[in-house]
Amino acid sequence: MTQLSAQIVPVTPFQQNCCILFDVEEKVGVVVDPGGDVDRIMAAITESGIRIEAIWLTHGHIDHAGGAMGLKDQLGVEIIGPHRADEFLLAGLADQARMFGVGGAVRNCTPDRWLEEGDVLGFAGHRFEVLHTPGHAPGHVVFHNRAAKFLHAGDVLFAGSIGRTDLPGGDHAALIRSIKDKVLPLGDDVGFLCGHGPGGRLGDERRTNPFLT
Repeated sequence: MTQLSAQIVPVTPFQQNCCILFDVEEKVGVVVDPGGDVDRIMAAITESGIRIEAIWLTHGHIDHAGGAMGLKDQLGVEIIGPHRADEFLLAGLADQARMFGVGGAVRNCTPDRWLEEGDVLGFAGHRFEVLHTPGHAPGHVVFHNRAAKFLHAGDVLFAGSIGRTDLPGGDHAALIRSIKDKVLPLGDDVGFLCGHGPGGRLGDERRTNPFLT
């Protein structure tokens, strides 16, 4: 096991941070939240020479899962996550596409494996603990790598903001609980990437995020 690294591929009009997490030396990794623009994601994978072992989903919104089935077809790997509470969202991705007017190649998604609180995922010796963090979406999960002090936070937490809760299944109180009870206790020195915009450090969010202070 060597250094864990990440490559962000912005996709779709939502400018969602599709993330390729990978081991620098072994060139093995996973794709987190392929929201669309599958050709762009595949080009990044080909250019980097990374062998993708799986697709991980943090939640079932179209901007994070809209390209999952198309990417699975091209890579031949499993789709893992999110929590089963997002099954209704993944089963309605085509409807979400029509609602947001994005259409295209969006297909409803059936994961090969649902995730639960406490599950562990990994590649090339890098170990990620799964936390179920409802609020933005009922089945939202985040991926925490304790050794690297790294968190993939999906749309739970942003730099200076939090996930929206006005979409189906959203719950503001539940989101705040997820952040305060599960995410922030991971440690002030944990760096995070998120679904949109720049990442940050949990300590900075605990001290200055206006939604949390």
